[in-house]
Amino acid sequence: MIIVSNNVYKKIMREYEETRFRNEKALVNRINNIHKAIPMIETIDENIRQLGIKMVLETIQKGSVPKEMEMEIEELELAKTSLLISNDFPSDYLEMEYECYKCNDTGYLDNSSKCSCLKQKLAREYYKMSNIEKVLEEQNFRTFNLDVFSDEPHEDEELSPRENMIEILKESKEFVINFDKDDTFNLLFYGSTGLGKTFMCNCIAKELLDRGYTVVYQTAYNILNILEKYKFRKDESHIAKERYDYIFEADLLIIDDLGTELSNSFTNAEIFNIVNSRSISGKKTIISTNLSISEISGTYTDRVFSRVLDKFIPLYFYGNDLRWE
Repeated sequence: MIIVSNNVYKKIMREYEETRFRNEKALVNRINNIHKAIPMIETIDENIRQLGIKMVLETIQKGSVPKEMEMEIEELELAKTSLLISNDFPSDYLEMEYECYKCNDTGYLDNSSKCSCLKQKLAREYYKMSNIEKVLEEQNFRTFNLDVFSDEPHEDEELSPRENMIEILKESKEFVINFDKDDTFNLLFYGSTGLGKTFMCNCIAKELLDRGYTVVYQTAYNILNILEKYKFRKDESHIAKERYDYIFEADLLIIDDLGTELSNSFTNAEIFNIVNSRSISGKKTIISTNLSISEISGTYTDRVFSRVLDKFIPLYFYGNDLRWE
């Protein structure tokens, strides 16, 4: 789960401060260099500064910003830009640089919500701190080996397990490539145990984590446990709320082992709420289950079943149990 301690959070916020300080220092150096190279710009900057002071005093005294002063400052800024360009400097050379222009390297947007860059940093810390880092280093698209899948026909299936896995691999990679597109469908991995469903989930998780997306990877049982603790106030800590929020807000939610949780009206309603809410907000979901399509239909309500089939591409894993290979 993408939850980090207060110490890690403070560490990330210090990194933001260091980034802003470093960029502010770089801007001061650029300004000093330009003032030496083009003295006229130093004069313009001083005029702008003096006008700015006068504007503040005028505003305090009269209660409004003098339009003529605004226009004079705009003209000075245009003159400065013209001087920069004529001396082979970029027009934005004297503007503040940010690593993230959405939040100006603060981690938060104007509406006080977390910026995507902060979510990425939190995800990265989780990635580094948890055991998932070692797992994903071993289970990813680079280490995926099609040779472990049989070329022999399997029961009544048209494709051999290897041919089938080639198709699943193609769909999984396209899912990653088109991840930001609104019309991208979710994925439903179903089939018996030991056929590569978890490995494929790990491949996708690593690829998206490496690209800076947030990924929550939990079993259906754990997800419902998180929801139950939060909704019934069994855990009122800020971490409990973060766990709950990330189920709905993470760029990708991977629900593993769907069908192993206790099935009742509460769990069915919550599964539907998760899938439906994420679909409405454009968030992607992958479901992995050992159940067949008919077993999913028999376990969950028609509302859950229709939502899963309507918004998910079902990919059937079959063949010999790879754990014996």
